[in-house]
Amino acid sequence: MLTATEVALEVTKALDSKKGIDIKLLRIDKVSSLADYFLICTGTSNTHVKTLCDYAEYTMVDVLGEPMLGREGHRGNTWELLDFGSVVVHVFTDEARKFYDLERLWADAEVVDLTDIVVEE
Repeated sequence: MLTATEVALEVTKALDSKKGIDIKLLRIDKVSSLADYFLICTGTSNTHVKTLCDYAEYTMVDVLGEPMLGREGHRGNTWELLDFGSVVVHVFTDEARKFYDLERLWADAEVVDLTDIVVEE
């Protein structure tokens, strides 16, 4: 069984492999009981947001065996949320990400260094 950290890093790799943009992993367990991690990512279009979410779901459920507690879409795929309990994945269009600004809202969270995980192009 994988730890929450290992699960979060695996789904981070999955989003990166599908060209997710500006991927951020926030460790929120010390500032909230909602989850251990928030994974935030941007897609280039509504279709890309859906593709990223579908692949994250596939990776978590089918590959890692993590049960999904919920998936919510907001305003026609401008923001989707996938709740896996210990890891909550947020995928936005650029405009929606700027509007909701989760990084600012969760500024007290620890930002996980993804230098060795995310491939910069």
